Amino acid sequence: MNAQKILKTLTLVWLIFIVLTGHAQQYSKKQPKADAEFRAAWVASVANINWPSKPGLTTEQQKQEALNILNILKNNNLNAVIFQVRPQADALYKSDLEPWSYFLTGKQGVAPNPYYDPLEFWIDAAHERGLELHVWLNPYRAHHVSGKEISEKSIVKTNPELVYKLAEGYWWLDPSLKGTQDHSAAVVRDIVTRYDIDGVHFDDYFYPYESYNKGADFPDQKTYQDYLKTGGTLALNDWRRESVNTFIKRVYDEIKSIKTHVKFGLSPFGIWRPGYPESIEGMDQYEKLYADAKLWLNEGWIDYFSPQLYWKVNTIAQSYPVLLGWWERENKTGKHLWPGLNSGLGGGPTNSDEIFNQIMIARGIVPNSPGHIHWSMAALQTHESLRKDLLAGPYKRQALVPPSPWLEKEQPAVPKVTTQLINNNLEISWEAEGADKNFRYVVYAKYGDNWEYQILNKHDRCLLIPTVQTLSSGAKIKLTAYGVTAVGRTGNESRFEEKKP
Repeated sequence: MNAQKILKTLTLVWLIFIVLTGHAQQYSKKQPKADAEFRAAWVASVANINWPSKPGLTTEQQKQEALNILNILKNNNLNAVIFQVRPQADALYKSDLEPWSYFLTGKQGVAPNPYYDPLEFWIDAAHERGLELHVWLNPYRAHHVSGKEISEKSIVKTNPELVYKLAEGYWWLDPSLKGTQDHSAAVVRDIVTRYDIDGVHFDDYFYPYESYNKGADFPDQKTYQDYLKTGGTLALNDWRRESVNTFIKRVYDEIKSIKTHVKFGLSPFGIWRPGYPESIEGMDQYEKLYADAKLWLNEGWIDYFSPQLYWKVNTIAQSYPVLLGWWERENKTGKHLWPGLNSGLGGGPTNSDEIFNQIMIARGIVPNSPGHIHWSMAALQTHESLRKDLLAGPYKRQALVPPSPWLEKEQPAVPKVTTQLINNNLEISWEAEGADKNFRYVVYAKYGDNWEYQILNKHDRCLLIPTVQTLSSGAKIKLTAYGVTAVGRTGNESRFEEKKP
């Protein structure tokens, strides 16, 4: 695409943006500031829940489905995607550690044909749209019941000493074994080292849910006896929790040793223990999944924490705001708290209003770095009314991902801006020192006393904006000021320099 076409496209985008957002964002005489809120959706590959829609699609079909998902996110003012790349000790990317996923090609160990690297494709396409991409991995699931036959390349066959078969047909890695921890940590290190990702994400699957083994205890009695024989003193449940705790802390530290800007996020079951707080009832993940999620949050072994708060606001025994408020009080180190929402409730006035309310409640409880994640992408794909309601309401304006000051404090350099008049438009162009470290740019424009903004991606270097806006009333408002800022990988925004046209 030549420069003239790019300019025309960006101009059209700006005009559409003005129509959609109106002039609601008023700063009076204050410095303008773009909204900051983490807005993401989970894209699950296990059992082909979200992507690809079924095993064995052609490469082109897989790519088109991926682009459709990313376009929905971008066009509805979300800014991140949580993409599952390791559903069952396999890979939706080129790996020397684990086989290609069955859910991708229909046969474990078989690469896409024509060949491409899905993760690389997803990263490039997400970044082109200004979206962060976080890889979602299951650290302990070795084989899912929907994964069909277990291939010779599966960890079930290559490392049988690490796995157990559960009564429902799942295979599970033993979290206490050094071999398990070393292997899963190596998978994380490999992805962080080789791919330009923005985050690593684990969900709620640590020790398996009881139903996976038909209520029977996890079959690690021999491993525990071996631990006791070496002088171990922890009770069984404490020993299991300690194994998971050790692994979580290890993963966080190893990610930071490779790339400090890559965030580590966890999405545990939404209830820590019944009675915390007092009105809460439900499953005890501390005793059933051996996941001490409160400890991980208390200690700050994460960059963002996304408890799965899949209950409604008025569900007394599992109330969304009551649980979110409790988790916020446990956020001792001030990391991001971005809850998971059950957006699969659907669309229509009642369900849209529920999700709308949950987003607004999160903004009130966590005002300094709000955010949330939709479960799952299918909700946004399926329910047009939900998308429209979000875009007309809480997603009316674009948003940056909130900064993570514990990862980096330095601001990017202020972009150097040049302008020229083209008919009744002002062409704003910019260059930035250290541009390779920038992720977004924000163009601010002031009409009368009101500031507006547009968030662009790291490749953009110019934008055409009108020097005069015509309101629906017919009144005309002149452009009175503008400015451009750069946004780094950890969300820090450069200093704003106001300029006159």
